[in-house]
Amino acid sequence: MKLISVQENLKKGLLIVSHGTGKNINLPILNNILIKAHQNTIELISTNLEIGIINKLRGKVEEDGEFTVDAKIITEYVNLLPSENVLMEEIDGELKIECDNYKTKIKGESAKEFPLIPSVPQDNYYSCSAVDFKKALNSVVFAVSNSENRIELSGVFFNFEDNKLILVSTDSYRLAEKSISVSTHSLNDQKLIVPARTVQELLRILSNYNNEDLDFEQKGEVKIAISDNQILFIIDSVELVSRLINGQYPDYKQIIPDKSKTNVIVNRQNLLRAVKAVAIFSKTGINDISLEFKNKKIIISASSGQSGESRVDIDADISGVDNEVTINYRYLIDGLNNINSDKIKLKVVSNNTPCILTADTDDDYLYIVMPIRQ
Repeated sequence: MKLISVQENLKKGLLIVSHGTGKNINLPILNNILIKAHQNTIELISTNLEIGIINKLRGKVEEDGEFTVDAKIITEYVNLLPSENVLMEEIDGELKIECDNYKTKIKGESAKEFPLIPSVPQDNYYSCSAVDFKKALNSVVFAVSNSENRIELSGVFFNFEDNKLILVSTDSYRLAEKSISVSTHSLNDQKLIVPARTVQELLRILSNYNNEDLDFEQKGEVKIAISDNQILFIIDSVELVSRLINGQYPDYKQIIPDKSKTNVIVNRQNLLRAVKAVAIFSKTGINDISLEFKNKKIIISASSGQSGESRVDIDADISGVDNEVTINYRYLIDGLNNINSDKIKLKVVSNNTPCILTADTDDDYLYIVMPIRQ
């Protein structure tokens, strides 16, 4: 194997794929990145057996071949090279690297032991705006469950239907739902669960294009292809393949109240500031704050035997009956941070029923938080 590529391209490519490696005592080659040179195409590949990342680079291939080296070593080393052409050549179990006046040899391993990345057919796929997709993932992934007891809740639910992608996550205490437009290319409606680790990896890859490639930021798209138990995301020159979570996602629509007794419209920033101030005095470990709705005001309060008590009154447009709800302030703040609107709507039934948050003018995002029962 012998290839030449620009340091900047190698640096960016290695940074993207190095996060896909895995630590495995029984399979130490998972610590490595596979460098593949074939027919003038350079590929950097990593896997932890749950996800695989492939990044195709521009460059010149002088000799076809493939070789694996430790991800941390090569990423750190290439990162420090000058912005010049980099020559890489595999000779007798070592990767020789030359760039300007830098010369090194990294010990590596044969590519024969490197696991195969599952192949997902790309003929039929969905596509959507990269910007919209990134915002949507960010607005739901935080609500995924960290518990292994219910494996289906440890991922994000992807529901493709009627040229829309509806993303849902829940940890049983709160739930986030966001929908975006997608184009379908010879695919029917589908429902599947994508692991949270995969979603976080996607967000990291998408973040690599921030302010760096304005054309991609404005016009870039994500392609999504699906096979029996694998999903493929294509972002520019990067492919991410992931296993899917086997399981039935709960029928979350059942917990969304279809009516409310109290409807509130309030300035998002005012509510957020008040909640943060009052939260300092919530009970440690419970994180409880009370929201009382009456006389065109929201009265936010908390008290703790250790720290004291606090109360803030803020103006709001309130219709319906006077009401009160006690909720975990951390969950409320997460929801408020992910609603992209100056004003928000709060729908409350009682202190025993989920509380709904949406944007005042946009129904593409829904956030539900369960009350703390007294």
